[in-house]
Amino acid sequence: MTVPETDGGRASSPSPDPADLSVTIVDGYVDEPAHFGVPPYVSTYPRFTAGALVDAGVPESAITYHTIDELRDERRKWADVADADLMVYVGGMTVPGKYVGGTPAEPDEVRKLAWTADGVTLLGGPVRFGVGEENAGAQEMERDDLDYDFASMGDVEAAAHDLVRNGLEGYGDRIREYDEVARWSSMGAFVVEQHPNHPEYLIAELETSRGCAYRCSFCTEPMYGDPDFRTAPDVVSEVDALSDHGVSHFRLGRQADILAFGGDGEAPNPDALEQLYAGIREVAPDLDTLHLDNMNPVTITDYPEASRAAIEVIAAHNTPGDTAAFGLESADPEVRERNNLLVSADECLDAVRVVNEAAGWRPGEDRAAAPTYGDDAARRLPKLLPGINFVHGLTGETEETFEHNRAFLDSVLDEGLLLRRVNIRQVMAFEGTEMAETGAKLAKEHKTQFQQYKREVRETVDRPMLERVMPRGTVLPDVHLEYHDEGTTFGRQLGTYPILVGIPGERDLGRTLDVAVVDWGYRSVTAVPYPLDVNAASMDELTAIPGIGRGTAGDLVVNRPYADAAAASEVAGTDLSGVAAAGVDAPGADDTDAEPGRVDP
Repeated sequence: MTVPETDGGRASSPSPDPADLSVTIVDGYVDEPAHFGVPPYVSTYPRFTAGALVDAGVPESAITYHTIDELRDERRKWADVADADLMVYVGGMTVPGKYVGGTPAEPDEVRKLAWTADGVTLLGGPVRFGVGEENAGAQEMERDDLDYDFASMGDVEAAAHDLVRNGLEGYGDRIREYDEVARWSSMGAFVVEQHPNHPEYLIAELETSRGCAYRCSFCTEPMYGDPDFRTAPDVVSEVDALSDHGVSHFRLGRQADILAFGGDGEAPNPDALEQLYAGIREVAPDLDTLHLDNMNPVTITDYPEASRAAIEVIAAHNTPGDTAAFGLESADPEVRERNNLLVSADECLDAVRVVNEAAGWRPGEDRAAAPTYGDDAARRLPKLLPGINFVHGLTGETEETFEHNRAFLDSVLDEGLLLRRVNIRQVMAFEGTEMAETGAKLAKEHKTQFQQYKREVRETVDRPMLERVMPRGTVLPDVHLEYHDEGTTFGRQLGTYPILVGIPGERDLGRTLDVAVVDWGYRSVTAVPYPLDVNAASMDELTAIPGIGRGTAGDLVVNRPYADAAAASEVAGTDLSGVAAAGVDAPGADDTDAEPGRVDP
């Protein structure tokens, strides 16, 4: 039990009635191997904590929720931190990343929250595994209570529940049970309405299981123990509650392996996945996004037939543009052996093939033809593609490790397969993992080579892969416009690993726009509004289309109006039918505009 230092007055005063308490939850965001909660994502932590508080007797109306970005932007909201009887901070980063929608709290900011609060303070979430000088890779992380009264070394939602029940005087660190989660997940759904992104630009991370059957050297997920699974009806009930509170975007991301859901922790259970996905579709028939995150390639190699059947179930119910993150981590056999990594490069390549074949089809085309790209591909995103994760700085890494990883990516390209993205990062070494002994030493020693290798992958793998995944003319519905930079508006769709989209001109932010891809960068695409009305398009929009310079764009403007896209194409000297429309009728508009952002299987 963690007990705060108290004066005699607090210890002897009567225990407060939960019904009279005010509680502020501050979300500093989380990024874990199997859990994400940086906006536009909202993690399970604040939702489950809110539900646990309500279950303990705190009224919904007495619970205030703020993100760390809200507190940065609006100083007046710090009063909610200062005045609350209980302030709960949830956050922590156990994998490094770069973020557009929000900036995770730095350790100094987390301390400032504790210093500001006049009431009892509780710290929880993956921050319990450790913090560094900043949220970045190539660091050694140490445990720190960051000056809070209580630092939960178990589940923060259980700690919050028990702390309130015990009159704010203490609790025993423990792991919450799934019968509690069944209550708390639905009871805490209301708190999403206080998120600044609610309702249009918010995606709820859903937990299907926690823990992992395997023990990779660097990963914090095994610290949650062996896999423990929620039931499909439990997850479906949570989706129902979130949907009632205005959420229409969901990701099944809080698990080490979606294929293992409803099974023994290793073997796939296609029937359980059918119950889960069909149930979600039944309670949220108008959902806009249904994606996933982690899929273990070792499951596919060990159980190929059952895995293929399970993947086909997912592709029958999800929304396009979904990504299954594969933790290859390293294609170097020596690194694999010394870090307990699960699959070889050849085995991972087999898993990439299976996902491409079973789920890489695009709505509107023959499923048996997957994967497709180029001129013959339908102009929609594939239903589900694999993504590859690499971690650098692991024990045994040498200069040859970078060559092994490049060779693996080259083999994917050579076979004509598709990857949605390649995630390359440096290790964060946490106490309690095998990497704690090696630390960040190798990551720091190889920093220069790492940066060069990462740049080469972006140039020689990421761009050609983007051209395959998103051929020119691919329609991306409902791109949320987020920020401006040098005359370009940037936005993303809601979903797993959404591509950054640059649109010529400065447009009103906070709205959505259907676009068509016209060009590719290394980690982003250039797009124009879809359908593009050539009779009204700006010079910037026209010159964004490859083959159209300012002179040709000027000719297109001077010769307006056009009766159809074919007439405009004749002037342009390039085919505009994939992105442009002129006159009243827009090519494909009936199909695209009926339900933006959603394509039925």
